[in-house]
Amino acid sequence: MAEILPLKAWRYADALSPKIEELTAPLFDVVSARQRQLLYENPLNSIHLSVPKGENPSQKALETLKSWKAEGVIQQDEQPGIYVYYQYFRVPGERDERCRKGFIAQIKAYEWNEQVILRHENTIVSAVNDRIDLLKATEIQASPTHGLYEDPDEQLEQFMDDAISKPLYELEDYQGVREVLAVIREPEIISHFLKVLKGKQVILADGHHRLEGAIEYRKLMRGELPNERWKGFDYHLMYLTNTSGNHLKILPTHRLFYGLKLSPSSFLEAIKKWFAVKKFADPEELGAYAFHKPHTFGLVIGEESYTLHLKEELIDRINLHLPESIRKLDLAVLHEVLFDRILSIPVADQRNSDQIVYERNFSRCIQEVRTGNASFALITRELELEQVLEVCRSGEVMPQKSTYFYPKALGGLLFASIKQDEFEFDYGAFIEQSEG
Repeated sequence: MAEILPLKAWRYADALSPKIEELTAPLFDVVSARQRQLLYENPLNSIHLSVPKGENPSQKALETLKSWKAEGVIQQDEQPGIYVYYQYFRVPGERDERCRKGFIAQIKAYEWNEQVILRHENTIVSAVNDRIDLLKATEIQASPTHGLYEDPDEQLEQFMDDAISKPLYELEDYQGVREVLAVIREPEIISHFLKVLKGKQVILADGHHRLEGAIEYRKLMRGELPNERWKGFDYHLMYLTNTSGNHLKILPTHRLFYGLKLSPSSFLEAIKKWFAVKKFADPEELGAYAFHKPHTFGLVIGEESYTLHLKEELIDRINLHLPESIRKLDLAVLHEVLFDRILSIPVADQRNSDQIVYERNFSRCIQEVRTGNASFALITRELELEQVLEVCRSGEVMPQKSTYFYPKALGGLLFASIKQDEFEFDYGAFIEQSEG
């Protein structure tokens, strides 16, 4: 099953630690263009390695990386470690603070058909190619993907709790999440982490394109360094969290639609053939609506809002080609019925349609409709973790943008080099102990 290793992380120099909040960067697709611009304005922000700009972005990232190494902006830890990473956060509407516990390590970039790392989304070829180009040029990873493992006995939590009491960094991120990073260097404890994960599958929560880029890069490098037991290009940086006893939160991703050719009244009439439609008093309250029943959505169009509930007798007429784990998912129903059957955009074309936009911010959905930019917004409910696990185990994939695991892992807390002379270490000592 999953083979993980500790890593000799590159991190910002100790002199820059007080400014770590200004140097880290959220994932590119979770912040607005204005927020991204602010990140780019800081010449030392990690975004220059994770999502470089320019005509030749990969080359630009390489130049930045060389400069940072030469000037001591980032420095490599001499000993490998498991980096414990806790995220303290509140969900809107809740008073109690949650804590998501996990650790960052290197994991072998297993191909999907090996069934060690399980995915729940498809990827876009162009986005994967960008990640491959960046890995080829820089041989460094600036942000971890997020994987889930199942350990109901919580065998690693005590070690992580002990480590987090002596943090390397503690900061507040762009969403008010308190981020804490610590490190475990004791070989016997690291070996225990390797042993526990050795018997697990990993479910990829976030980072499908970055991981697929690592998989494809590993294929390209196959046959290189034949005398090396541990090859840097075989591994990928991942934040691993336990599904058991952990505060895993999946937030909904809503849908905005642009360029509706039907009149609102004709559109509603078409919807009524499939859904029970109820007028909803205040569009701004839809964001707090519970949506207890499956296959129920909110619709905001013009100045009006509605709830839509699929007519139960029609469920057996749709998605018959899909396995049961996917067929009755809310979003599978939404994409099949509303976008395909009503608006005539085939499911296969929806991923690349410029008429469908995925938006996590409920207020922005309302604003886009009210200003007339968007024709309508569809408000969705969050998935349950067990639904995601079921789909992953089935080998199937969900409709695009089905999950938004919150909070996202932050980039720039550490960097993982797959450059062989920076990656090399006698990892055998850890592995031998884990097998003992």
